Amino acid sequence: MDAPLHWIGFISFVLIAVALDLGVFHRKPHKISAKESLVWSVVWITLALAFGLWILHGYGRQPTLEFFTGYLIEKSLSVDNLFVFLIIFRVFAVKDEYQHNVLAYGIVGALLMRGIMIAAGAALVERFDWVMYLFGAFIIYAGLHMLLAREAENHPENNFLVRYVSKHLRLTRGYRGERFFVREEGKWYATPLFLVLLVVEITDVTFAVDSIPAIFGITRDPFIVFTSNVFAILGLRALYFLLAGVLDKFAYLKIALALVLIFIGAKMIVEPWLHISVGVSLGVVLGMLALAVISSLLMKPRKVAEAGPRTN
Repeated sequence: MDAPLHWIGFISFVLIAVALDLGVFHRKPHKISAKESLVWSVVWITLALAFGLWILHGYGRQPTLEFFTGYLIEKSLSVDNLFVFLIIFRVFAVKDEYQHNVLAYGIVGALLMRGIMIAAGAALVERFDWVMYLFGAFIIYAGLHMLLAREAENHPENNFLVRYVSKHLRLTRGYRGERFFVREEGKWYATPLFLVLLVVEITDVTFAVDSIPAIFGITRDPFIVFTSNVFAILGLRALYFLLAGVLDKFAYLKIALALVLIFIGAKMIVEPWLHISVGVSLGVVLGMLALAVISSLLMKPRKVAEAGPRTN
């Protein structure tokens, strides 16, 4: 599925979708309601399903399973991003109506960075087979770290790059609406919202280091890896506004995500001796996530608060 026309067509679709999102549907800053976020979540999931059906029609069952498994893994791991986004917006006191703008431009940056990372990863995997073992070991380590790490306070404002930019860039004392840069008294200033965007981008790159190798454990087709990543990212913003108020209730989701990473990492390492089909992988991932969600919802509120998600 590496035909140039596929890449041109899909990238054109992404550019048009992002342009319509930023320039037409969300041109004016406003607080995203649960109804609006639900509608957009359904839209992005429907588009991903339609794309999967196109793959099924043109290329058969195996690539389709690879796409949906990769999409599910990336979508579920991206939920971990949402916890951190929630913390970032709270720490920097970003108003609800400006959060959408930060996430929108953050997603544009994420698409560019992930495209570069996927291209580099595909080149490494194609040239050096042993890279898959390295990816597998790293993913297992990431899963164990997520599973065993003790709860720690997250202070994104103390990030080295953020502190460096704060010292070496002219900053306004307060927010200037949804703007990242403003011209005042003949000089250009960055606003605190730019620092928030910077933290969001850093966070996404950090999570991509885990999620992209995990999808290479399902398929080595760069087009499948890229498209499954992109569809998950495009729907991430709507998912955030849909789940922001209830994220803390999913107490066991972090454990499930860690186990998903460990499973995929182990699959990559044992593949030469024990082949685990994509269908089985999809079933395992779905089962872990479903069990985590159901268990979280059945917990009493007091216990949920005590077992809430850890932040890295």
